[in-house]
Amino acid sequence: MSSVEIRDVRKTFGTTEVLHGIDVMVPDGSFTVLVGPSGCGKSTLLRLIAGLEKITSGEILIDGRVVNDSPPKQRDIAMVFQNYALYPHMKVFDNMAFSLRLAKLDRKEIEEKVRQAAEILDLGDYLERYPRQLSGGQRQRVAMGRAIVRDPQVFLFDEPLSNLDAKLRVQMRTEIRELHQRLNSTSIYVTHDQIEAMTMADHIVVMCDGGIEQIGAPLELYDKPDNMFVASFIGSPAMNLIEGTIEVVDGHAAVAVDNDIRLPLPPNLGAQHGTRVYYGVRPEHLSLTNGTAGVPLDVSVVEPTGADTLIVCKLKGKDVLASFKERHDLRPGQSIRLEPDTALVHLFDANDGKRL
Repeated sequence: MSSVEIRDVRKTFGTTEVLHGIDVMVPDGSFTVLVGPSGCGKSTLLRLIAGLEKITSGEILIDGRVVNDSPPKQRDIAMVFQNYALYPHMKVFDNMAFSLRLAKLDRKEIEEKVRQAAEILDLGDYLERYPRQLSGGQRQRVAMGRAIVRDPQVFLFDEPLSNLDAKLRVQMRTEIRELHQRLNSTSIYVTHDQIEAMTMADHIVVMCDGGIEQIGAPLELYDKPDNMFVASFIGSPAMNLIEGTIEVVDGHAAVAVDNDIRLPLPPNLGAQHGTRVYYGVRPEHLSLTNGTAGVPLDVSVVEPTGADTLIVCKLKGKDVLASFKERHDLRPGQSIRLEPDTALVHLFDANDGKRL
C-alpha cells in the first residue's frame, strides 16, 4: 500500500474556487476520513485524488509519485461509490471479475482473485446471483469486492453507506473497518456523518467551505476542537455553545450569560475580564444537582433512548442539551439545575470562533 500526499491543492469551477489550498498527508496503511457538511468540497477532493477531475493548481502524490496528469487507470486506485454502480445484467462473479478481464488476466487468476474476495466479504453463496436478487448491504459488499480484486494501492470510498438503512449502516461500517484491518490498506473515506468518522477513522480531516478546519485522531478532535465549527460538528448530540462575557471577581472567573446567570470556569484559566466568548460544554458533561448549585433551566423535551436520556432545556430562550446515563424522572416544564464539569469546559473567542 502507499501514502497519499496533497500539497496546496486548489480547484476552480469557472470563476468559483471550491478548494482553497488543501494540504493533507494520508499515511501508508491508514484509514483517513474526510468529513464535513454538504458542499464543503470533500467529494471533489476525492475525485481529484482519483483523477476524475483535474486540479487547478497544487500537487497530488501517490507513493511519492506526482499523479496530476496521470489518468485514473494509471493511479492504481479503486473507488467505491455511494450508488453501487453494478452491472444489472451480470451476475456477482462477473461484476467482480469485469476489471480483471479488461486487464486480460488469465481465467485461473481471475477465478482465484474473485473467490478470495468473496470469501473475505462473505459473498461465496451469492456469486451466481444477479444484483437485483441481493439486499442493499450485499450489493455494497459486491461493489467493495470489485475494488478488492484489483489489489490497488489506495481505496477511495465516496459515502458508500448513504443509501443503506440505519441498522445496515452500523453493520457495514464495522465490516469496512474490519476489511481495512485485514488488508492493511490505505483508505480515504468521504462522509457527512460524523458518527461514521468517529467510529471508523485513524485520522479525521474536518472540512468546511473548501478548506480544512482541523486534522487529528477522533478523540483529539472531540476533546480539543480548534474552533467552534469543529466543536459543533464533531459529537452527537452536539456541544452546547452559549454566548457570554468573561467576568473575573476576586480572582474567580465565570462567564456571565445574563445579569443573574454565571457559568463556572476552572481556576488558573488566565481568562481576561470583559472578553466576549462562547462557553462550550458537551451534553454528557452536565450533571443534575439539587439545592442552589448549578444553573437554573426549564425542561423543554425529554428523549429516552434506553441507554441514555437526552433532555432539551431552555436557558434564556436558547436550547441547552444534557445527556444522562442515569434514569431521572423528568417532565417537560419542570425546573431543574445543571452543573457543568469545569475541567471539561471549552472557551471560544466570540469574534473568530477559535479556541482560547
